[in-house]
Amino acid sequence: MHCSLKVNSTIKTQAKPSNRVSLVRTHATASKECRVAVFGASGYTGAEVVRLTALHPNIKVTALTGEKQAGKKFSDVFPHLVTATDVPSLVKIADVNYDKVDAIFCCLPHATTQEVIKKVPKSLKIVDLSADFRLRDPKVYQEWYDHPHSAMELQKEAVYGLTEIYREQVKSARLLANPGCYPTCSQLPLYPLLKAKLIQPTDIIIDAKSGATGAGRAAKEANLYCEIAEGMNSYAVGRHRHMPEIEQGLSEASGQAVTVSFTPHLINMSRGMQCTTYVKMSPGVTVDELRTHLAKTYAGEPFVHVLKKGQIPHTRHVRGTNFCLINVFPDRLTGKAIVISVIDNLVKGASGQGLQNLNLMMGFPEETALKQLAMFP
Repeated sequence: MHCSLKVNSTIKTQAKPSNRVSLVRTHATASKECRVAVFGASGYTGAEVVRLTALHPNIKVTALTGEKQAGKKFSDVFPHLVTATDVPSLVKIADVNYDKVDAIFCCLPHATTQEVIKKVPKSLKIVDLSADFRLRDPKVYQEWYDHPHSAMELQKEAVYGLTEIYREQVKSARLLANPGCYPTCSQLPLYPLLKAKLIQPTDIIIDAKSGATGAGRAAKEANLYCEIAEGMNSYAVGRHRHMPEIEQGLSEASGQAVTVSFTPHLINMSRGMQCTTYVKMSPGVTVDELRTHLAKTYAGEPFVHVLKKGQIPHTRHVRGTNFCLINVFPDRLTGKAIVISVIDNLVKGASGQGLQNLNLMMGFPEETALKQLAMFP
């Protein structure tokens, strides 16, 4: 793998991640340059990768692909990134020169990724933002995605990249299965609570809401302005493909099979996600104990923050950031609690977490290029 040394004038060492937001770019004195290809760069998640890596001192984008947009300048496809001048024009995947690539962000549709990744050099690090390598059981994958998995040898080496939970495994990964947006937003609060036996693994209800970018950039009738404006709607009721991914993680945390009631809703906003989750507390456990445990679990984490008692997480407070905000509230029903978590579906729910993972995979400081504050108002 190519690695060139970049000597930087700013030096700041840090023993462990801090939850204090710094506006100073921090990285090691002698650090590697990572040459990155973005497959599917003409979609929303691909564009977010380019936006975020533009601030990364150690990453250089050397290839951008878009099968239908090949030959175009990137700024012609995404005019808001016209100032990202140090990126190549779009090409087809078949035309990528892998001699100039160390890592790949794969932002392709489900199923497509399996076929593409099988053909790339084994020496390359891969962060896959599709669902192709998230589910460990091939039978579960076939049940929910309606076709057999075609790259099981790759599936065996894939590491699930919910960073705060699997950080040590991520560091040594070659193929990283980046979590989905809903699984990220729901698992970050629920996984620690189930693992600590503070909530019961039964009757978990997740009421989830997402901005329209969660449906991707492809032209679809259901995503037209008149179809989503001035209202909201549920979709994929009882059959959303993120359900088995959520249940896989929560079952691992609980030590037994967990089945959740999960309903997603499309909200008339471009980005943002909220999961409002209703849980049963274990006998004798209080709401304050749930919140205290989450606060201790994520103390010192750079991107997951448990708010002070009574403060309600808002999607607008994470817009454009890699942060997840969490809090816990009492339900009127005895023994039950309400857990609220919010993320930006394109950043912590996709490209931002992907970059967080690649930072770990490449040995860069985890927070590099990801400490942007929320865009508000």
